[in-house]
Amino acid sequence: MSPKKWIEATNAIGIVSKSGRHGGTFAHSDIAFEFASWISPEFKLYIIKDYQRLKVDENSRLSLGWNLYRDISKINYRIHTDAVREYLIPPELTPEQITYKYANEADLLNVALFGITAKKWRDDHPDKKGNRRDHASL
Repeated sequence: MSPKKWIEATNAIGIVSKSGRHGGTFAHSDIAFEFASWISPEFKLYIIKDYQRLKVDENSRLSLGWNLYRDISKINYRIHTDAVREYLIPPELTPEQITYKYANEADLLNVALFGITAKKWRDDHPDKKGNRRDHASL
């Protein structure tokens, strides 16, 4: 019996069979794993390991986008701090006052973007490493 006929005869869900040049039989991963175990335990292990490898590869590629945005965020932060230094800090300030001015500008940016200062976020999340930008979504 062909997969297509079996699907129609049993009203199977989670499995699709298509004929033609780019056709094939496709099943939900849970069904595929069970089918693989029916063939042999060794084959099931091979299928599971390969599926896990594909998911790790997929997640790795997706995280590249996050890393790219994180790098852009770092570059933009540098542009921001350079603009603060060039346009907002009077030359007569002491180093301590300059530090305070930078901190105020950084807090303003964090509150505008995330609704919370960096210090408050660190206090609220002592278990997390890095800063708020490291844990932000795209």
